[in-house]
Order: sequence, then C-alpha cells, then structure tokens
Amino acid sequence: MSILVGENIVLRALEPEDIDFLFSTENNEDFWEVSSTQAPFSRYILKRYLENAHQDIYEAKQLRFVICDTDSNSVGMIDLFDFDPQHKRVGIGILILPNYQNHGFGKEALELIIDYAFVYLNVHQIFANITSENKTSITLFEKFNFKPVGVKKDWIFSNSTYKDEILYQLIKK
Repeated sequence: MSILVGENIVLRALEPEDIDFLFSTENNEDFWEVSSTQAPFSRYILKRYLENAHQDIYEAKQLRFVICDTDSNSVGMIDLFDFDPQHKRVGIGILILPNYQNHGFGKEALELIIDYAFVYLNVHQIFANITSENKTSITLFEKFNFKPVGVKKDWIFSNSTYKDEILYQLIKK
C-alpha cells in the first residue's frame, strides 16, 4: 500500500518480531504520561497483543503502525484509536523514540496517516490530545492545520503535578 510509504519512512503493521521493540517502548516510564500507563507490560501480555494486532480497525477500533526508516529501523509508532465509523472520526497518537527525534520522521508519519485516515477510513475528522507543555507536538500538529478546540484543565496528573491537555481537531475539507 503506497499510501503508507513515504520518502524516508514506511508505516508498517506490527509483526511478532516487534516484541522486543514493544517491550522496551511500552515499559519506558518516560512515555507513560502520554499513554496513560501506570504499570509495566509483561512479554506475555505484549505477545497476546501482537497475536491480535491483525484485527480490523472496524473491530478493534484502533490500529497501530510501526514507523521505520529507510534502513528498516523502528523509530517510533503511530496509533489510530477511538475509531468511530458512525461519526467518521478517529484519534491519533504518535511517538518518536528520542534518538530519532528532530529528523522529520514524525512529520512524515503524520502526513501519511492523515492521508490514510481521510482516504481509506473515510473519516471526517481526526483528533489529538496534547499536553499544553508539549510544544514539539503542538508545533507539528499545527503545521498540518490541526486546530485547538478546547482545553481540559488539570487533566493529566504526572510527576506530582497536574497538566492541561489540549484537544486538537483536523476536519476534512
């Protein structure tokens, strides 16, 4: 599917071989704030998750892609979640591993997944939830014309403090 192939990246489905990548990423406490995770995942749980990753987005209401560079290195993940075909909307989340940030991978992945969601899933809108202090993500999403439509005050509790979360929407023209 060429819509998931960019100039410098490929968005690909999860594979059983991704168990180590998922284990290290999902269990990295630095990422727990954005994923609402509070405890580590076992290899067993992640193996079960991978066994069910083939489920159609219409059934699972979510879909995860691994972001790979031209050397097939896994540089991050991009997720579609809370897929609602009745109301034609889907949420989006993106994670680029620290060593691969600021190389344009997030920008290219977001561009590919926006096209995928609008063309193949026929959604009317895509939304993202971003903490107000995450200036990098805010800048990235605003480059693609995502608009802030609301602020959830004190929504995320992390590191003994509350953070506001901004709801962004991109509505298909």
